[in-house]
Amino acid sequence: MNTKIYKVLCAGVVAVSLTACSDNFLEVQNPTGEPLEEYYMTDEHLAEACVSAYAPLHWPDWDGSAYNDLTCDAEIMGDDFWVGGASISDNQHWHKLFNFEGDGNNTLGTLWGDFYSGIKRCNDVIKYCSWGGGTEKNRTSYEMQARLLRVYYYNILWHYYGNVPFYLENLTEPYTAPQITADEIYAQLLPELEDIIASNVLPMRWETAESGRVSQAMAYMLYAEMVMYQNDTARYPTALNYMKQIISDSNYSLNPDFKDLFDESGEWCAESIFEINYEDDNGQRDWGTPLHAGGTVFPTLCSPNGWAGGEGWDSGNDGWGFLPMRLEAYNMYAENDKRRDVTCWDVRGYTYTERYQDTHIWHGKYRPQSVNNQDCPSSKNLNYNNNKRIYRYAETLLNAAELLLQTGGSAAEAAGYVNEVRERAGLAALNGVTIDDILNERHLEFCGEGKRYFDLVRAEGISGATEKATIKLVPDIYGYRTNSWTPSKKHIPLSQSELDADPTLVQNNY
Repeated sequence: MNTKIYKVLCAGVVAVSLTACSDNFLEVQNPTGEPLEEYYMTDEHLAEACVSAYAPLHWPDWDGSAYNDLTCDAEIMGDDFWVGGASISDNQHWHKLFNFEGDGNNTLGTLWGDFYSGIKRCNDVIKYCSWGGGTEKNRTSYEMQARLLRVYYYNILWHYYGNVPFYLENLTEPYTAPQITADEIYAQLLPELEDIIASNVLPMRWETAESGRVSQAMAYMLYAEMVMYQNDTARYPTALNYMKQIISDSNYSLNPDFKDLFDESGEWCAESIFEINYEDDNGQRDWGTPLHAGGTVFPTLCSPNGWAGGEGWDSGNDGWGFLPMRLEAYNMYAENDKRRDVTCWDVRGYTYTERYQDTHIWHGKYRPQSVNNQDCPSSKNLNYNNNKRIYRYAETLLNAAELLLQTGGSAAEAAGYVNEVRERAGLAALNGVTIDDILNERHLEFCGEGKRYFDLVRAEGISGATEKATIKLVPDIYGYRTNSWTPSKKHIPLSQSELDADPTLVQNNY
């Protein structure tokens, strides 16, 4: 999704943000005078609606209410990073969730609004497409993009909250929907995802100018992620087949050099299956307009405070010192593992303003490189152009290896997939692999990409796995984490504000 597409991402946001607090604030003027049913009868306007459905992907890092970057959200509940910040009360909801003591007032409350906004926009696109405007080919594409995005938004809500309201058509007064269980959410989403895949409408990979749109390969990865998280063994053969379809597709391969993956030059390379696009040269995002198009604040969140700069890294006091890496995470890498120095930004020996839980080792994959916001007209620390990597081909290979073992497939083939990833990292090949070997390789490969916590949780249901939440997410020797993860912690608390707004909602038993 290049600049042309990206620039209209927040058109809907602008439209609703210009209201004033007056007696007639609910009286919204139609900017064009066209009836809705006529406006969305053209390809141009359907395309605008479709692109606006992508906008909420960009909101969680900071939507004006809270910093809820999805990578931070997941990693602080895992075992590779501390929360950091100025103190234990800085972004207190993160610290509470880190210690598995969250509550309705200390949870990831804004994710709820962000992604239900995305669901609402997807439902709108699907409705508009049903009216028959534009060309049939484009209309079908917009509809399938919206349906797949909707599954993705629900997937995030399902991962974090579990038991959430579910609807496929936008609500009318009183604007509530039945809250259903996590298992019921899954049972609703998988047939929808299977139908999207079976339609074969979306390409395996978009042309470069359309990079950022959801694809068939992205749908395959989402399917594997969901069925593996659910430990839905009956669907493992299908998930394996989808992984092999990606592996056999000439559009996808491992990037030869791991260190290039997270540079701007590595965006949408052959390894990339899905990314969330950000850009600095269209940096309309500002402190008063956080939902406007532009970049991301994540590099600012997870970089050292008062950094002196140099060697291409931004200088000054902009780094906020969240997500310091644990020394144990750095030490898990072999000396010759090429992933270590990309994943871990080691500034031990450098002087800067230390923050809470500071280890002098920081998130290396999304470092605040000066080149990544040099074109931003203002508010540079909000507008880094670091694309957020969601699915990579390396994960396809490791998924395939795990699914092979789980379905009684070729152990040699599974080892081959793992060894492709290890070879790129500069490590020796393994003669054979176990589930633990694969989970460990995922740990090394995706450290800092928001996958580790969910791997530990799903490992609770994997026979033979020893790397699991009940074993790894326990009190530490430093006195930072004093509580242990338990199965009741799988779903975080719902926000108290949502409970107050809808008395029918039932709080998770956290």
